[in-house]
Amino acid sequence: MNSQPSPAIVTQDAVRSLPRWALLLLCLAYVVPGYVGREPWRSADIAAFGYMLELAGSARWQDWWQPTLMSIPADTGALLPYWLGAWAMQLAPGWVAPDFAARIPFMLMLAGTLAAAWYAVYYLARHPTAQPVAFAFGGEASPIDYARALADGGLLALVATLGLAQFSHETTPALAQLFFGTLVFYGLAAFPFRPLGSTLALLSGLPGLTLSGAPVTALIYGGLCLAALLTPGLAHLGPAERRRGLLVLLAGTLASAALAWGADLIRWQIAPWRTTWNDWRSLASLFLWFCWPVWPLVLWTLWHWRRQLTGLRRHRHLGLPLTIGSVPLATTIATLAGDRALLLALPALAALAAFALPTFKRSMASLIDWFTVLFFTAWAIVIWVVWVAMETGVPAKPAANVARLAPEFEPVFQWPAFVAAGLATLAWVALARWRTGRHRTALWKSLVLPAAGTTLCWLLLMTLWLPALDYGRSFAPQMRELRQLIGDTPCVEVHGLGAPQVAAVRFHGGWTPMPARGPANCRWLLVDINAQASLPATVTLSEWSPVGQVRRPTDKNETLLVYKRIGAP
Repeated sequence: MNSQPSPAIVTQDAVRSLPRWALLLLCLAYVVPGYVGREPWRSADIAAFGYMLELAGSARWQDWWQPTLMSIPADTGALLPYWLGAWAMQLAPGWVAPDFAARIPFMLMLAGTLAAAWYAVYYLARHPTAQPVAFAFGGEASPIDYARALADGGLLALVATLGLAQFSHETTPALAQLFFGTLVFYGLAAFPFRPLGSTLALLSGLPGLTLSGAPVTALIYGGLCLAALLTPGLAHLGPAERRRGLLVLLAGTLASAALAWGADLIRWQIAPWRTTWNDWRSLASLFLWFCWPVWPLVLWTLWHWRRQLTGLRRHRHLGLPLTIGSVPLATTIATLAGDRALLLALPALAALAAFALPTFKRSMASLIDWFTVLFFTAWAIVIWVVWVAMETGVPAKPAANVARLAPEFEPVFQWPAFVAAGLATLAWVALARWRTGRHRTALWKSLVLPAAGTTLCWLLLMTLWLPALDYGRSFAPQMRELRQLIGDTPCVEVHGLGAPQVAAVRFHGGWTPMPARGPANCRWLLVDINAQASLPATVTLSEWSPVGQVRRPTDKNETLLVYKRIGAP
């Protein structure tokens, strides 16, 4: 029994369901932009795509267990994300671009993350200790409707989180870790309600985390949950459920351990302890912006549900998200993974944020609404003004700033992008007018505008600004200029290039990169300008003639020196 009263006082009228078509449309508008119509971006995005491209053309099973790119091993300790991208490229028809084919499984994983997060909050809210106060004469929210309203709020909170946008639209192991981590979260949340679904989620989530580059996180999750089941006091689990949980978690944890040991996936990434004020300030700044606007809601939840914090084993709607979220939070502090590690905490933090909604007063909801309307409307206006400046040169100052940041960039007007951006902006105006009007309250309403505003700005960036972002964040412009100099050639020797640059040479340039130290006899040699000093120890300079240098337009530090073999046609 719950010994502490619930702070949630919710009527049946306040748990009206968010229309499914509206929620699905919002998710579609969030998921698709950023996957369609763009080039692979530097650095992690194109590096991961390079490993996938290499695997797609390899038939040796050893290569699939040790992905390399021109003998450069992947430094993430991940396997499954590269496999998924390579399989997608192998299965895709010839008319599908390889980079888009590789993004398809990641797009599905992002959609799966949102779905798993919704169901995790739904089943946490179904727990008896999470339910609102029962009224003396009835009229309180029904358990199912209350759980559905909170699940809507949790999903909206996750979409609204600033740190999710970029990393969830890259083809990197970070998104796979997010997906499988959210599966584990869902499996634990749904365990008392959905035996089969939770079992499948746990048995795929823990090994999936391991194969996606987070074996230690998977083992910690498994160990903590096993310890919780082995100690007395866990509420609302009978003996049969406890035995099933022990078997499932033990199987998932042992499978994760076997995969991590057998494939040598564990990487020692403990960072030196931060000793300066700047280090801690940088870390605090990361937490503040990456988890916005979820972290203030999490603090609000912890304060208003503070009486339940003394019995987290009984109040699993608080204990489980705190446990799941604390592991990546600690990883962010203790390792060099930084924001990519913090990404795994977002679904659990969004779940905690959802439980702030039943405790909001009308004044707080109004404050959130007006702040959100002003904030995202201002940013939408900025994006539109800069786009107009790029297309027309007016206003002059934004146009000059773009010309300075992206020299020689030529804007391209795209009708589909313009129409999509226009429709999204009109939808935002209509939503803002509706939300700031006088309507009956609903729990999820306070997070509709933050989620919609984040989606609007992301969509505008991925439509109106996409040509400029591709120009500034990809290697494509540099490789196009390089191709004008080199032309068609079967291979190029390279020296000092990292995995992102090697992948760009192969994908954008269309040449096979070969190490300059090897036995290759290519006509052209590409050298990173920062590795120029070590070139004489690698090749015989008398055999090469310098031809020129090609810099990436938006970064003068990424310049390639071009050499031609003397006597080559």
